[in-house]
Amino acid sequence: MGSGSFNGERYDRDEARKELRVGRRIRVPSVRLIDKDGGQVGVVTIQEALSMADAAGLDLVEVVPTASPPVCKIIDYGKFRYEQAKKEKESRRSHHQMKVKEVKVKPTTDDHDLEVKIKHAREFIQKGDKVRITCMFRGRQMQHPEFGRKIVERVCDALADIATPEAFPKQMGRSLSVTVAPGAKKKPKEKPRVQNETQKSDERSLQGNGDREA
Repeated sequence: MGSGSFNGERYDRDEARKELRVGRRIRVPSVRLIDKDGGQVGVVTIQEALSMADAAGLDLVEVVPTASPPVCKIIDYGKFRYEQAKKEKESRRSHHQMKVKEVKVKPTTDDHDLEVKIKHAREFIQKGDKVRITCMFRGRQMQHPEFGRKIVERVCDALADIATPEAFPKQMGRSLSVTVAPGAKKKPKEKPRVQNETQKSDERSLQGNGDREA
């Protein structure tokens, strides 16, 4: 029978067999057999199917127990379990529940600290989370909210290749914040210019000639 291991991974075969019946746990007189290459062998006795699996050094696995007779396949069960676990992991990753992380800055945040905060924000976004960029004002800083707005816009610009603001920055009390979500903003197509500089120059010349003739 198969070794039950693949790429260094070893699985608890007894635990796995609770889900699918494997080998001599398949207690039916006959099965519809699929060989190791995916070919249809047809209906054979369970003893014949087990012998073929043993000869191939693989496992006999009941893949469709509700069929009549049940469908069994000759496979490397360890490899099968590894691939199933890999698919489940990818599925969980694709169903990642988005969270809102927060990155705080100040109107006076220096370039080095700002780069560090941008790096953290980028890491959150790449994991699929939103990021709230919050600028906190203290004391007389409230008299110049434009400085805070500029620092928030710098962060948004630095993340523009992977994130898009959900709305304009909003000020509430002593803070100014904006939330960015994963996904780069699509650049609008540039509208074709109706007139180029040469056309404008020609039109000005024509207009001047018309004025002199008048």
